Amino acid sequence: MADPAYDDLVRRLRAAGCVFAEDEARLLLSEADGDRLEQLVSRRVAGEPLEHLVGWAEFCGLRVRVGAGVFVPRQRTSYLVELASGALVSRLAALAPRPAAVVVDLCCGSGALGLVIATRHPGVELHAADIDPVAVAVARRNLAPVGGTVHLGDLDAPLPDQLRGRVDLLVANVPYVPTAAVATMPPESRDHEPRATVDGGPDGLEVVRRLAAAAPAWLAPGGSVLVEVAVEQAPAAVAAFGTAGLDAVAHRSGTQDATVVIGR
Repeated sequence: MADPAYDDLVRRLRAAGCVFAEDEARLLLSEADGDRLEQLVSRRVAGEPLEHLVGWAEFCGLRVRVGAGVFVPRQRTSYLVELASGALVSRLAALAPRPAAVVVDLCCGSGALGLVIATRHPGVELHAADIDPVAVAVARRNLAPVGGTVHLGDLDAPLPDQLRGRVDLLVANVPYVPTAAVATMPPESRDHEPRATVDGGPDGLEVVRRLAAAAPAWLAPGGSVLVEVAVEQAPAAVAAFGTAGLDAVAHRSGTQDATVVIGR
């Protein structure tokens, strides 16, 4: 049976340029009705991210809290999680019978990467860090159920010294969009996510290079660091990891349109 409210909502979302109008309409109708629904729809039509409106994003099968001013985890980043999970499985086998692996999520935003990894691998010692206090507050709520500790500060600066040389897995979804390209991004990101979460400097690799330089001091022997980059940035990112003394290789998923560099 036709649902006039649903059909009308789909039409409004399509007219606003929402690519997945049907899915968004179903989600909005499940989250609100009446005046509250109309408020959410009006804000969505005006360009606010759907995830900010409903307060959560689906990522790797989990609901991750997000909110205004917090980077929304991208579905392509699930490829990084898959590779990280595989690296951690191998690492845990090598560590046995040591009780727990140490996992660090830098530039953590909402804490989505750490949350999925800790959910899939219970018992890891999880630390996360971000420079934005708004993101840190959200990440602390997301990671509390898995025992994660979230630190406020720039990249690795706030990590406790006792983690040096002990990190088995370091993941980082750093900003990697070249500065000049930020203006061409979809308005959901360009206008509603902090610029620092996407702007990676002139060639997009400023923070990637900082991560590469910092990682060796934190990684345990045999530990891995993983970062997402654009496909055309992969050779330069691999070179940056090599300069820092890491063995690095780029992995590409055409299905997920994602590129990840792993350094060991």
